[in-house]
Amino acid sequence: MGVSSMYGGRGEYEPPRRSAATERGGLGGAAVIEQYVLDLEEVGESQVAVVGGKAAHLGELSRIEGIRVPAGFCVTTAAFQRIMAEAPSIADRLDRLSGLNPDDREAIRTLSAEIRRTLEGVAIPDDVAAAITRALARFGEDAAYAVRSSATAEDMPTASFAGQQDTYLNVMGPAAVLGHVSRCWASLFTERAVTYRLRNGFDHRKVHMAVVVQRMVFPDAAGILFTADPVTGNRKVATVDASFGLGEALVSGLVNPDVYKVRDGEVVTEAVAAKQRAVQALPGGGTREVAIDPQRQEQPALTNAQVVRLVRLGRRIEAHFGRPQDIEWCLVDDDFQIVQSRPITTLFPIPAADDQENHVYLSVGHQQMMTDPMKPLGLSMWRLTAMAPMHEAGGRLFVDATRQLASPAGRAGFLEMAGRSDPLTRDALETLFDRPDFVLAPPDGAPGGPPIGGPPAPIATDPAIVTELVERSQASIAALRRDIRDKTGPALFDFLLEAFQEHKRVLSDPLSMQAIMAGMQATWWLNDRLQEWLGEKNAADTLTLSAPGNITSEMGLALLDVADVIRPHPEVVAFLRDVEDDGFLPELPKVAGGAEARDAIEAYLDRYGMRCVGEIDITRPRWRERPATLLPVLLDHVRNFEPGAAERRFEQGRQQALNKAQEVLERLRALPDGEQKAAETKRMIDRVRTFIGYREYPKYGIISRYFVYKQALLDEAERLVRAGVLSETEDVFFLTFQEFHDVARSHQVDGELIRRRKDAFASYHALTPPRVLTSDGEVITGAYRRDDVPAGALIGLPVSAGTVEGRARVILDMAQADLEPGDILVTAHTDPSWTPLFVAIAGLVTEVGGQMTHGAVIAREYGLPAVVSVLDATSLIRDGQRIRVHGSDGYVEILP
Repeated sequence: MGVSSMYGGRGEYEPPRRSAATERGGLGGAAVIEQYVLDLEEVGESQVAVVGGKAAHLGELSRIEGIRVPAGFCVTTAAFQRIMAEAPSIADRLDRLSGLNPDDREAIRTLSAEIRRTLEGVAIPDDVAAAITRALARFGEDAAYAVRSSATAEDMPTASFAGQQDTYLNVMGPAAVLGHVSRCWASLFTERAVTYRLRNGFDHRKVHMAVVVQRMVFPDAAGILFTADPVTGNRKVATVDASFGLGEALVSGLVNPDVYKVRDGEVVTEAVAAKQRAVQALPGGGTREVAIDPQRQEQPALTNAQVVRLVRLGRRIEAHFGRPQDIEWCLVDDDFQIVQSRPITTLFPIPAADDQENHVYLSVGHQQMMTDPMKPLGLSMWRLTAMAPMHEAGGRLFVDATRQLASPAGRAGFLEMAGRSDPLTRDALETLFDRPDFVLAPPDGAPGGPPIGGPPAPIATDPAIVTELVERSQASIAALRRDIRDKTGPALFDFLLEAFQEHKRVLSDPLSMQAIMAGMQATWWLNDRLQEWLGEKNAADTLTLSAPGNITSEMGLALLDVADVIRPHPEVVAFLRDVEDDGFLPELPKVAGGAEARDAIEAYLDRYGMRCVGEIDITRPRWRERPATLLPVLLDHVRNFEPGAAERRFEQGRQQALNKAQEVLERLRALPDGEQKAAETKRMIDRVRTFIGYREYPKYGIISRYFVYKQALLDEAERLVRAGVLSETEDVFFLTFQEFHDVARSHQVDGELIRRRKDAFASYHALTPPRVLTSDGEVITGAYRRDDVPAGALIGLPVSAGTVEGRARVILDMAQADLEPGDILVTAHTDPSWTPLFVAIAGLVTEVGGQMTHGAVIAREYGLPAVVSVLDATSLIRDGQRIRVHGSDGYVEILP
């Protein structure tokens, strides 16, 4: 259920017959029935707005055959809203709370404490208190109860809010229950709950609090059951944590629990902990910690038979809710009672498959340097224009590599390519193959994939080939621009479906593929042979400096040329520093030198304006649409560089590459068979200089076509907005291409679908996409198995030679860059849009990347020492720390 669907007011549910209700005067004297108490067995998931997530789930649980839930009732959100309405100055405090920075802990602590004190100081209205005490009389006035918070934004598929509000155990007597209900209301504003909402974008005003009051259970053992492994994500493995006494000992971290893992109805691992303490209920109310008899401490809290029986109950609950669950349970006299169940929100979703076979999925985002989630239109457009079938999960794309990996012949070549691209992916795959419980079915005689890493592709080393390929691409894009101009409505979508076929034809041009492979294989050949013959690591890194024809590296240098135009005009510089929106270009000529500056920026945008961060998602705003995105980098260039820097840098790199080639050839000639080795090497140097620059051009062509598609689709969306079909233009980003086509044809749109998609997209940002994911849902994490690095160093993949020391700048948003000469860029991943930053840095560290991905290629062309695929680099390296990047050996040192 999406977030906003939980915020409806009263009237969204059918009042149950046996509810405790109060009638009071409403506007104009009309009677308003307020429902202050509902029995748990009367509520369900459709009433989250009334009883909160926890109570709704408990009500659902009580309906599942064979599941026992302690009896009780819920104090509804209507009661909470009464309290909020009567709390003095609450609106002003909520306004101030909403404006706080999630990292301003002191301000959050102070203001949230004020709000809690205010709410606890409001007397519970007589009619609300009477409804609660009548319910207590029904369930047993003298019984002990658990009083538990149940917020409307809680236990959702996309955000669990686990542990954010309060629970009170063994509460006895009506006065104590009422007091703890009031505390639960106030706990909506604990520091941790407020921070969680601020970080996750929840409006404090729209989250309401209900309270669950349940008969207390006094268990022999208690704990948590995860119906999927919470660490690996494997849906076939359930995990049970168990300890003696109340589950509070486990939840609070007082004890290390026994841990059991269950697969296919059998306990596959069992770790019994020494449980020295437990939490028990006191006869007069409340709880206490007690020591466990030493002879009992290392006894298991559950038998294996009980564990298997508990997991069987968990599978029943999981089936009812339709997703893996985090379940709190109690064992009383060999009988399990369930006191809570919530979705496990941290699991990465599994791509849908139409069979029951094992599958291995590889992340497309890790290859495309964009691991952020994509909107539905972006996902569907990439799938429609990609050369291989793709699968979607968690807002990301995956390829199913099962066929290639199931064939021994195909597997060897596939692993060779994976290892060159990303050693972590290769290691993850090899780890999977070593497992006896995950077997890939034979591929039914299907080919296992082309051999990888063989001799260079059969193509002549001729620069005219690259020229021809570029001209073909430009002609195809020009024809697309010409032919799409008059297309609207359903005819536009029919045209685009044909255009996608041309898109794929250009992408799969055999000559283009040969040119790309020729440059890559020549690079590998040079690195392998020169290390073997000369003992030189990554020699190709220098030999590829300033390679001709690289559209992406040219883009970075071209922004330096724009800076040269702007630098002589202080009024232009001052104007650009004060720009606040993207409409600045028409205003620029009003200042001295502004017309010249505008023309330079416009010319840059004409050539590169289709690019942006995350450019494989067509819905992302392009530089042409948001030119202000470039201004921080452009102004850094004005400040940090002298005129003519672009030409000097390119020529310096070209000369270094030439000198390196001469040096290598001279050293080779001094070896046995030196003339032959030098001749072979010279051919490969020529080959890599001819073709390695073209490696970046096909992506430029793809993104150029994407911008043409996007402009036409946005024009269509604007027509639909004017016709009253859509609320806003960007609603179409949350439709697939086919759904957008249907809307253009029918002039009808499912607004609820768009709203759900927006909620889902927001939730996907909290998920970390895996490199390798199995059809069991297991995330396989690779590792670097190296012992040749200093202790404490961060290991990665060496992609651009050299060693550099400098200040780390941890930058996750290119628009927030503020760089000085000598800085080292540390970021999650880079795509071509980051290239303008590369001219201003001394080194590069990324969390994602491979030998031939964008960041590596451009780092080599610019001569920047670079290490990529460094796990958690942006969290392990702090902004401003001094680090040393070992680009030849593949590790990063954090310096004192």
